[in-house]
Amino acid sequence: MNALNATIDAGNNLLWGWLLIYLLIGTGLYFTVRTGAAQFRYFGQAWRTILGSRSDGSGRGITSFQAFATGLASRVGTGNIAGVAIAISLGGPGAVFWMWVTALVGMSSALIEATLAQAFKVRDGERGFRGGPAYYIRQGLGQGWMGQLFAVFLILAFGLVFNAVQSNSIAASMQQAFGLSPAAVGVALVLLTAPIIFGGIRRVARVAELVVPFMALAYLLVALYVVFTHLGQVPDMLLGIVRSAFGLESAVGGAAGFAVQQALMMGVKRGLFSNEAGMGSAPNAAAAASVNHPVQQGLVQMVGVFVDTIIVCTCTAAIILLSPLPRDADLSGVQLTQAALESHVGGWGGAFLAGAIFLFAFTSIIGNYAYAEGNVQFLTRHRWVLNVFRALLLGMVLFGALAEVPTVWNMADLSMGLMAVTNIVALLLLSPLALRLLRDYDRARRDGQADPIFDRRADPELDRRLPREVWGAGEGVNATD
Repeated sequence: MNALNATIDAGNNLLWGWLLIYLLIGTGLYFTVRTGAAQFRYFGQAWRTILGSRSDGSGRGITSFQAFATGLASRVGTGNIAGVAIAISLGGPGAVFWMWVTALVGMSSALIEATLAQAFKVRDGERGFRGGPAYYIRQGLGQGWMGQLFAVFLILAFGLVFNAVQSNSIAASMQQAFGLSPAAVGVALVLLTAPIIFGGIRRVARVAELVVPFMALAYLLVALYVVFTHLGQVPDMLLGIVRSAFGLESAVGGAAGFAVQQALMMGVKRGLFSNEAGMGSAPNAAAAASVNHPVQQGLVQMVGVFVDTIIVCTCTAAIILLSPLPRDADLSGVQLTQAALESHVGGWGGAFLAGAIFLFAFTSIIGNYAYAEGNVQFLTRHRWVLNVFRALLLGMVLFGALAEVPTVWNMADLSMGLMAVTNIVALLLLSPLALRLLRDYDRARRDGQADPIFDRRADPELDRRLPREVWGAGEGVNATD
C-alpha cells in the first residue's frame, strides 16, 4: 500500500504541479473569449431550455432535463460536502474563491464539450443516443487510439475510483452520525446500487430526475437557514475568502506565496472534482439527449457547473466558515462539515448531513455508472464485458467504504487528471467545429428562432463533418435525411 501511495503521489505531483491548473483555467478563459462569454450571454436561455424540456415527444433518447439531472447527479456529490471541507482545511478559505473562478470560466468549457458530444453522438440499439469525448475524438479527430485511451481513463475514474470516494464519504458520515460499521454500510450500498446499474442508462436517468432536485433543495434550504441567521457575518466571510485567495491574511514573503499556491491548487483540484468542467464526464450524459440543436444541450450542461459550484459548494463553504469552530480544529472532510452544521442547528445536523451525503453520493454513484457504461460500450459491445465491469464497480463501492480517506482521494485526483488532459487537448483541436455550431445557433437566435433547429446544409463544413444518421436536414429533433 505504501508503494501504491508513493506512485499515486508522484503522478499527482506531475499533473497538478501547475500543468492542469494552467490547462483548465487557460482553456476556460480561451473559450470564454472565443464564445463571446456565452456562459453569461445565454444564462437565462439555458434555464428556460432546462425547465421546458421535461418531455420532447420524440421517443428517442432522454430529455434535456434528464441529461441535465444525470450530469448533476454525478457532479453534485461528495465533492460538494467533503471536498469543499478538504479544500478549506488544506488551502484555507481562499480555496473557495478559486473554486468559483474554475466554475465561471469552466462553464464555457462545459458548453464546448457538451456541444461536441451532441454533434458526434451515435445511435444505440435502443433507439436512443450515446456519445462523449471518446466518440468525438474518434469521429471528429479521426484518432481512434486516443478515443480508446480516454475511454479507459474514464472507466478507471468514474466507474471505479470515484465511486470508491463516494462510498467512503457515505460510510464515514454514517459511522459518525449513527455508529454504523463501514463494512455494513458498504454491503448495503452494493445491494442498493446493483439493481439500478443493471437496469441501464434509462433507469439511471429516471432515478436522477426524481432524486437530484429533492436532494439539492433540502440541502440548500438548510444552508440558506444558516446564512440568514448569520447575515451580519456574511460580508466578513466573503472578504476573508478573497483576502485568503491572494495571501493577504498570511505572513509576508514565502508564507504568503505558499498560502496562495495552496489555495489555488486546492481550489482548482476540488473545483474540478466537484463540477467536472472540461474533464470530459458530463458530455457522456449530454450526448444521450434528444435536442433540436447541438448547442442547446451545451447550454444546459454549463448550468450544471454553475449549480454545482457557485450554489451548492458555496452553501457548504458558508456552513463551515460561519461556524464557531476554531480554524485549527483537527477535523477534515465530511467530519468538518458535520461538526460545523451541528454547531449551527444542534445535534440533528449531523444526522441530517449523513442523509444528505447519502443522497448526494449515491446519486453520484449511479450517475458515474451512466458515464462509464457508454465508454465500456465504446470499447466493446460484448455483454459479458459490461457485466464484469458492473461487478468490478460494485467491488470498488465496497472497497471505498473500507479504505482510508487519503488513499481514495489521491486516486481520484490522479484518475481525473489523466482524463482532463486528454479531453482538453481534444477540445482545443475540435474547437473550430464547436464554434461554428455556436455561430449557427447565434444566427438562428438573431433571426427570431426561440428554439433553433439545426440545419447542417447551412454550413458546408458542418455538413461534411457531422454524422448524417443523427443530424438530418433540419426537419426536427435529431431527424435523419
